[in-house]
Amino acid sequence: MLDLVSRLREAGCVFAEDEARLLLAQARTVAELDAMVERRTAGLPLEQVLGWAEFCGLRVRVAPGVFVPRRRTEFLAQQALAALGPTAVELCCGTGAISAVLLAARPVEVHAVDLDPTAVRCARENLPAAWVYEGDLYEPLPARLHGHVDVLVANAPYVPNEELELLPPEARLHEPRMALDGGSDGLDVLRRVIVGAPRWLAPGGQVLVETSERQAPVLVGTVAASGLVPRVVSDEELGATVVIGTRATGGPDAPGPARR
Repeated sequence: MLDLVSRLREAGCVFAEDEARLLLAQARTVAELDAMVERRTAGLPLEQVLGWAEFCGLRVRVAPGVFVPRRRTEFLAQQALAALGPTAVELCCGTGAISAVLLAARPVEVHAVDLDPTAVRCARENLPAAWVYEGDLYEPLPARLHGHVDVLVANAPYVPNEELELLPPEARLHEPRMALDGGSDGLDVLRRVIVGAPRWLAPGGQVLVETSERQAPVLVGTVAASGLVPRVVSDEELGATVVIGTRATGGPDAPGPARR
């Protein structure tokens, strides 16, 4: 144990003792442990080495090369849970961690989308009770969902591309660039999520996106310009910021229940 901790600490693992315990618990043989430690000390994210991440109390499968769900994103999942209705969509789903939390809460119709085929395969393992699509944001979703989505949640990339080189090597070298690069100001994908949301949301439905405190005011303007009611919530402990847009309720043209 002490030798393992030393190897991890020398490789720059800040929480070497915790990681050592997880690796020891996961490995079935000494050879397997050695191989896992070698991958970890080479810089792979711990979750990719273990093959799973803990997220909101769930163990979520994490395949090599897939974006690792962050602890701060648990706040986004909690906000989505608070607004949960019969139908939910997760865009830029990665492992499908948020969708897994929604499905664990109660039976709902969940649709998850990602552009990365590796992420889609991983999400399908995590979400056997959901529809999981490969494609660009709303493009693969069935038209029957128009006006019927109660919760539309996205942990889309929001790192400005000039700041990508400042990310830790674990993310920069071992996670897909498309899951990190948000364009010149970090908001290219998030703008598209918000602008497209009104077409899909049910009356009273919400679009929820994770962003940074610095970027939130710009997204609030995008939400308002899209005809939705904006709101910002945050969790200082997790360092998490979520922008929410709510579609107004009522009106003669409000759609009825989704057709299954």
